[in-house]
Amino acid sequence: MSLDLKNLIKKEYGLDVILIDKFKGYENDNYFIKTDKDKFVLKLYSDLTLKLILKAENEFLLFLQKQDKKDYYPKPILLKKGGYVKQVSHKGKLILIRMLSYLGGDFIAECKINKNIISSLGSFLAKFNLLTINWNNSEIKARDWEWKIESVELIKNRANYISDPFRRNRVIYFIQQYKENIVPIYNDLRKSIIHNDANQWNVLVKKDKIAGLIDFGDISYSNLVNEIGIAMTYIAYDKEDVLYWSGILLESYNKILPLKKEEVESLYYIIALRLCMSVSNSAYTKLNQPNNNYISEGNENAWNMLDKWILLGPIQVINYFLKATGFALKKQDKEKKYIDKRQKYLSKILSLSYKVPLVMEQSAFQYMYDVYGNTFLDAYNNIPHVGHSHPIVVEAGKKQMSKLNTNTRYLYSKINEYAEHLLSYFPSKLNKIFFVNSGSEASDLAIRMAKAHNANNQIIVMEEGYHGHTQTGIEISDYKFNDSKGIGQSKHITKLPLLKNNTSQIIDSEIEKMKKYFISNGLSPSAFISEIILGCAGQIPLSKDYLKKIYSTIRSFGGVCIADEVQTGFGRIGSHFWAFESYDVIPDMVIIGKPMGNGHPIAALITTEEVAESFEQGVEFFSSFGGNPVSCSIGKAVLEVIEQEDLMKRAFDVGNYYLKQLLGLKSQFNSIHDVRGSGLFLGVELVNTDCKPNSNLASLIKNQLRESNILIGTDGKHNNVLKTKPPLCFSKENVDEVIQRIEEAINKFN
Repeated sequence: MSLDLKNLIKKEYGLDVILIDKFKGYENDNYFIKTDKDKFVLKLYSDLTLKLILKAENEFLLFLQKQDKKDYYPKPILLKKGGYVKQVSHKGKLILIRMLSYLGGDFIAECKINKNIISSLGSFLAKFNLLTINWNNSEIKARDWEWKIESVELIKNRANYISDPFRRNRVIYFIQQYKENIVPIYNDLRKSIIHNDANQWNVLVKKDKIAGLIDFGDISYSNLVNEIGIAMTYIAYDKEDVLYWSGILLESYNKILPLKKEEVESLYYIIALRLCMSVSNSAYTKLNQPNNNYISEGNENAWNMLDKWILLGPIQVINYFLKATGFALKKQDKEKKYIDKRQKYLSKILSLSYKVPLVMEQSAFQYMYDVYGNTFLDAYNNIPHVGHSHPIVVEAGKKQMSKLNTNTRYLYSKINEYAEHLLSYFPSKLNKIFFVNSGSEASDLAIRMAKAHNANNQIIVMEEGYHGHTQTGIEISDYKFNDSKGIGQSKHITKLPLLKNNTSQIIDSEIEKMKKYFISNGLSPSAFISEIILGCAGQIPLSKDYLKKIYSTIRSFGGVCIADEVQTGFGRIGSHFWAFESYDVIPDMVIIGKPMGNGHPIAALITTEEVAESFEQGVEFFSSFGGNPVSCSIGKAVLEVIEQEDLMKRAFDVGNYYLKQLLGLKSQFNSIHDVRGSGLFLGVELVNTDCKPNSNLASLIKNQLRESNILIGTDGKHNNVLKTKPPLCFSKENVDEVIQRIEEAINKFN
């Protein structure tokens, strides 16, 4: 027992102490005090500026004592000389002291949770809020601090202390969502002085009933709905079924104190922000108190619930809470009605994925949410490269859009900053960049530049290659011009076979054929264009020897070599930032797009100074918005996220794991003929019993996975290849889910 504390209590409260025991604490020191007659809690504060708020807290507790005689709340203990808070000298330092009555019971955290306890808590908090909704205190109203949910910017600043950028960006995402969805309606939400921290260590239970509420140190003037939102957070964050337990709490609260619809709809974002507040404040405080393990207790639970909150998505959660409080859900049209309306205004030539198309509403990282509240794991879309709605990318676009967006005839810093940053990822030879708005546009420009450089017209393309939807793009895309409805192969196009038996002898033979064709016809190729791993062909990698020898041959004729990295660039293949780097070649031009803006329309052509100078001799090139300030800001943000979150390494690690699991399936099923690709750019080729392409099985699996809320696609010449190229935030757990569902589908349809 501390003799100093014993003497202090005797002096200030006139009590003879027989036991002193220290509680775990976040900021102030708390002690259990026992006398021969009673039990108390002594609180010591080193921050002298808290005196006024402690006085207000005591006034609140005294008010509660007058309103409710059941000892549900701690009672302030009067000092010998009067008052409830006093500044004293203790161990040579000035501190504030106060004492409260001790409430008996078990903490919820130490109880086996059941429905009765949770329902009792909801009713208790509702009655508490009804009791205090009209109580007023200017000091509490003016309080703005780290544990007030509305302190969004403070939470955001403290999130910077979270060392893991992957986790930090999820916090920033939810902060951004709160600002987008709650801040605009903030003034419409009811306000009250609330407890603000009804967590599992602040609520006491006796015989499955709530027996008390303690620790009013976080008392705030805030949105009334925050009270139940915070309680829902902590009652559920260590549970598997978070919606079930939080729903019970909400339902019982609402029966006593009915919430408004907009309050119920705000709970998804309130709960998320409370979790973000917890992990952010913990990261910040840990710097100053590295040995205080109490401040990080429950952090993993908070992180796990944030992951679940992303998985569930706002629509599903909000609908669940609306049902729990008796509100009718917004009636959604069936898919057919969306299709009918789409076809009224848009052409039928714009195709849709899946037999039953999806009506999407929102997205976050590797998940997409339809209008009905279903969550879909996106194992398909390579365009949201760093993750759907990534907050860093979103913020960069919003910030620049609010400042300046203009056409490219004006000078502005963003285009130079981005160009320098992007070019740093290329070999020094590739040092000139032309910004456009899409990969198709970049392909078109590449052919135009090649012809300007060498004044030749012949273009060499790869069998089953795809380079865009413009007229030129279709002309150079075997995948398009050789379609049953295609335009056919033009005279100025030479097609090289996509070899699958890549022996040196076969490669040399095909290249020799090409050389003889050009020599005998007195022609010279202007350019060779190819993807490094052919996506629409079914994720088919080129032979390294093949590519090297083709590049050498084309250049011997004075032609240029164009690498299409629209699908494979920006670290997707895991081993390298650009796929051509893994082939030990340097193209004369590289076209990039799709992931470049994470869904924002930006693309580029990167070339040599020599090719750029040839192009400069011709008619002016101009793209009104290719490389505009907003696009450049977004593009630069994508690069920064890739760097911060080390996403290329993630693509390598998760991709290798994915490939291994797919190869495991191949060993089980004869219907899987081949598994190929690199990083998070993979294909699974399906065949029937006589090893012929099985497009029917591929379609069945794709649509079965869609029914299991997993998105993958199909491609290849015969549409028999399952293609998976998810956002780079994809996890091994996501892989396991995809693998399980593919296995189930093959067993079902094989």
